[in-house]
Amino acid sequence: MASTDPRVDAYIDKKAAFARPILTHLRAAVHRACPDVEETLRWSMPSFSYKGQILCQMAAFKAHAAFGFWRSREVTGNDRSEDGMGEFGKLTSLADLPENAALEAMIRKAAALIDSGTKAPRPFKHPKPELVMPGDFGAALAANGAAQAAYDDFPPSARRDYLEWVTEAKRPETRAVRIAQAVEWIAEGKRRNWKYEKC
Repeated sequence: MASTDPRVDAYIDKKAAFARPILTHLRAAVHRACPDVEETLRWSMPSFSYKGQILCQMAAFKAHAAFGFWRSREVTGNDRSEDGMGEFGKLTSLADLPENAALEAMIRKAAALIDSGTKAPRPFKHPKPELVMPGDFGAALAANGAAQAAYDDFPPSARRDYLEWVTEAKRPETRAVRIAQAVEWIAEGKRRNWKYEKC
């Protein structure tokens, strides 16, 4: 095997008897399918890089091993397994792995994605639910036309910053002070963290 790292040998040697053949098999498959791969340890587990990008990783724990592609959804069409890290779930024997041809095809596909130069898609972030306007804060804004107009023009994230700041106050006195301060700043068109924004 080219571009091997003795730390990966040491990692495999220290693992439980059930895990060593799994890790050795996976390592060999990665090198066969992608001869230019380079090994290292990342986050204390064996990691395989190709052209400077992470291709895949493997690890072993007390009762199972795991293997995963960095761009798992693009390689397998699925998200990571629900019952363990990686694409194949909790590996306890070689029988838990796909056939060699299928495994190596996935590794080649992962390398081809890197060769293509395309960026990994960003995970979709679900928008945070809109926070409910508390009555006391809403009344204070409504009593100040400039503050209400500015608040209505703020983007959702800026409105959320103020709502969270007001509703996180633990004591009524603190909440009242925050509402008064918020109305003053909002009337001036200032966002919650205006002091830290670039001029």
